[in-house]
This record gives sequence, structure tokens and C-alpha cells, in this order.
Amino acid sequence: MTGMLGHPVAENPIDLMFDAVYTHYGLNWQFWKSDVATTELLAPALKGTVPLGYRGVAITVPYKVDVIPLLDEIDDDVKAIGAANYLTIEDGRLIGHNNDGKGVVKAIEKQRSLKVKGEQVVMLGAGGAGRAMAVEIAWAGAAQVTLITRREEQGREVAERITAVSGVPAHWQAWSSPVQVPAGTTVLMNATHLGCAPELEPVPVDWSTVAPGILAVDVITNPRITPFLQMACEHGCGVVDGVEMLVQLAMQLFTRWTGIVPEEEVFQRAVAQALGE
Repeated sequence: MTGMLGHPVAENPIDLMFDAVYTHYGLNWQFWKSDVATTELLAPALKGTVPLGYRGVAITVPYKVDVIPLLDEIDDDVKAIGAANYLTIEDGRLIGHNNDGKGVVKAIEKQRSLKVKGEQVVMLGAGGAGRAMAVEIAWAGAAQVTLITRREEQGREVAERITAVSGVPAHWQAWSSPVQVPAGTTVLMNATHLGCAPELEPVPVDWSTVAPGILAVDVITNPRITPFLQMACEHGCGVVDGVEMLVQLAMQLFTRWTGIVPEEEVFQRAVAQALGE
């Protein structure tokens, strides 16, 4: 078995996608989403995965940072990023990994047919997924990263971490309503929960500060086109949706857990079916 721990998880299509791919490759595997309501319940939930025979577990909001002290081992990516988004379970030991950022870099480069190198990146939010994406984007050669967050302490801590592990200049900017996007931005990323179904809350961006033609990226997987991406499209921006990011990182998880390198089209069909597209 494989699965996901987080809160909330109901709207995430990852279980339907993985189950369809397991079936395609003739694997008698299943993917279970588990809603872990509080941080206090995370430790017993993790402990239970071992006797239940799990091979791997995805970790989603809000536990990507909180999970680290509960693990037996973490890899170098988790050490650098300070967050884990999936586990492998080997000989009863929980080992933390992070490929959130690797998924978004692949999705961006697939969309733009160019490298992230030299881009001026602005990220809204700096939670577990946000910090991973920001670090990976810096490692991929971004010229600068600006983090816009409500919590100054969080934003500054992540900005300092980015620069420390990559050498790329990273800065914090206070969240305003509406959010003012710095001049010169070429990639604008939403790493907050805003826009997720069923609330579909819009991200309060001042679109008059956004240059048409930049790339807008959203981490939300349901719906595929969030209010943030809809506004970006209307403003003349290119977009990368969270579903594309999910596919790119899920293929890496699948390989890590099963040893099989999947065809991307299999995952694309599976996620489209899961979303009813």
C-alpha cells in the first residue's frame, strides 16, 4: 500500500490517479488518503504505516515541516529545504524525501521550453511546498527569488535558507491586500491554499502590477484552472497548473516506490480521468 497524510485531503485527486496507474502496470497496489486532523495525531498515524505494510507515503499540507522530527532518516534535499513531501518505508524505517520543487521545475520547463535559469521569481506563500519549490528554483538557476508572505518570520527564514543553500539572492516582502507584484517579475507563483475547491477563494493580486506575458504558476490541483490562473490567462500570462506539477512529481514517487519508470501519458490520462475531464 501507499498513501497520503494531510489535512484536508478530500479534494486531492492523487489517490484516483495512482490507483489507475497501478492498474495500468498490473500492480496489486492501492493508494489511501488519510485526513490527519491535528499535529498531535501525526505521530501515531505515521507509526501505523509500518505494520500496515505501506511502501511509501506522500505528506501534504500542513505537515511537511512538522513531519521531520518524527522520521528515522532524512535525505540531503530535506536537510537543505527543511520540509519533506514523501516518505519511503524501508525495513520498518521512515525515510523523508522532497521532490515538490523538482516537480515544479519540470512543469515550468515543459511549459516554456526553456530553463528556469535567469528568471525573476516571485512566490506567494512559503509553507512546506513553497519553500521546496523556491529552493529548487534557486538551484535551477533563478536570478532572484522574492517571497511574499503574511508571516514575516516565516518569509525571512525561508529567504535566508534559499540564499544559504543556493547563493541566489532571496528577499521577503510583506503581504498586502491586494498583493503588489515587484517590477521585473517573470514568474509569479501561488504557493498558498487560496483557490482550492470547494471555497475557490481568489488570490488578492493587484493585476495592474503584473506584466502581461509573465508565467503564472499555481500549486492547487483541484480545480485545474484556479481563480488565480483564470485571472492570469485574462491578463495575457502563460500558466502552469498544479495538476501538471502533480503529474511530474507523482511519476518520480511512482518510480521510487515501485522501481518502474512510467510513461508520462499514463499519468496524464489517469489524472484527467480522476478530475472528470
